Amino acid sequence: MVKLESLKKSNQFRKVLKEKKIHTDYFSIFAAKKFFQPKFKANLIISFVMKKKIGNAVKRNKIRRKLKGIVHKLLKKRGAINKDYTYIVFGKSNAYAQKHDVLLPLMEKSFSRLKK
Repeated sequence: MVKLESLKKSNQFRKVLKEKKIHTDYFSIFAAKKFFQPKFKANLIISFVMKKKIGNAVKRNKIRRKLKGIVHKLLKKRGAINKDYTYIVFGKSNAYAQKHDVLLPLMEKSFSRLKK
């Protein structure tokens, strides 16, 4: 089973933010070729970030949980997410009201565009 591992230091975040990026109305994904090794080889390095402007903690956590759930579903699909990359996902306030069914294909398309 693939576990999600998060970035810890600000210099790691800065490196990833300088590389590839994809923006949608509901989230933005930044990706960089793996420069940081996970604890276990099967893990995926991905961080979920929400700005405080989005709203209170309840709203931010709901968006984070929604996006994490979608990533877990995509990890079950073979080849949907490339594990050779480190990702940062910035959630946006529009994702709070949007249904899971709309976000899933949009995120899958975004991850496939990042592979190219």
